[in-house]
Amino acid sequence: MEALLKKLTETFGPSGEEAAVRTLIEAEIKDSVDRIFTDNLGNLFALREGAGPAIMLSAHMDEIGVIITHIDEHGFMRLAPVGGMAPHLLIGQRLRFRDGRVATVYHEKLKSLRDLEWSKLYLDGGAAAAPPENPVAVGDLACFDQPFQRAGGRYLAKALDDRAGCALLIETARRLPRELPHTVCFVFSVQEEVGLRGATTAAYRLKPAYGLAVDVTRVGDTPKAPVMAVSLGQGPAIKIKDSSVICHPLVRRFMIDTAAELGIPYQLEVLERGGTDAGAIHLSREGVPSGVLSIPCRYIHTPSEMVDAGDMEHALTLLVKLCSKPWPAL
Repeated sequence: MEALLKKLTETFGPSGEEAAVRTLIEAEIKDSVDRIFTDNLGNLFALREGAGPAIMLSAHMDEIGVIITHIDEHGFMRLAPVGGMAPHLLIGQRLRFRDGRVATVYHEKLKSLRDLEWSKLYLDGGAAAAPPENPVAVGDLACFDQPFQRAGGRYLAKALDDRAGCALLIETARRLPRELPHTVCFVFSVQEEVGLRGATTAAYRLKPAYGLAVDVTRVGDTPKAPVMAVSLGQGPAIKIKDSSVICHPLVRRFMIDTAAELGIPYQLEVLERGGTDAGAIHLSREGVPSGVLSIPCRYIHTPSEMVDAGDMEHALTLLVKLCSKPWPAL
C-alpha cells in the first residue's frame, strides 16, 4: 500500500481539478471491478456486482488548495483558499500548479504574524510580468508541493486527506472474493473539501441500501491537543458523530461487531467539528443508513499530514470483511 499512497498523494488534485487523480485511480482499480464510469461532476464509480442491494463506499479524491485571484504588473499573485486552509501554514511553502510550475508564498510587511490575513499573502512564481507574459492566470489552482515520505512506522504527505481513503478502497477492491452478498460501489468523490458536493450527486445516482465513508479524522495524542479519544497507532476509528452526521446505530454496531470478530484494534470517534461524505450520503433521497471508517491523522490540512501504517492495514482488513459479509436488514 505504501507505493500506492506515494503515487496518490503526490498527484495534483485540488477541489474541482481531480482529473489526474481520477485517471490514476481508474488505472489502479480497473482490473479489480466489473464496471467503471464517471458522472457529470467527475465522480469515479467502480462497481463489483453482488447478489444483494448496493453498499456505497466513498472516499474523496480532492485536496485543499488555493486559487489565484489577481496578478500584478510585477508577476506577484494574490490567492484565496479552496477548502479549509490556514494562511499561516503557507508562509515559505512551495505550491504547484497543474502544469508542474512551482511558486512560493510570502507575506507583506507585518508588525506581527497575528495580523496575517489572506489579503496579506502573495505567491511568487519567478515571473516578472503580468499575463500574457506570465504563464499563470487568474482562476488557476495550486496545491502543496510536498513529497511522500516514511517516518518510522508512519507516513508523511500532503493530501492524505483523503488519498489514504482512496488507497484503502483500491486495495479493498483488489482483495475481495469473487462472490459477494452485496453489490459494492466504490465511489471516488470530487469537491468534498468545499461542501461534500460529489458525494451528494453520487449517492442520488446510486440509491444505495447503505453508505460508508472512508476518511481521515483528527487525533488527541499530540502535546496539549484538544481532548479526543483517538490516537495514532491504536487502530482505525469507528465514527459515532461529527458535524455532518450521526452515524446509524445499525451500521455502527455492524462495524464494531466485525472488528471484534476479526480481533483487530479499533477506536470510537466523536468529532466535534468537521464532516465526511457520509454527511451527504445519509440525506440522499429517502435516507441512507450510513457510517464512517476513519483513519487517525495528525496535522490535517497541512503540508505534512501523518497516518500510521498499522492503522491503515487494520482498516483494510476491516473494510474487506465488511464488504464480504451480508449486512443486517433494517
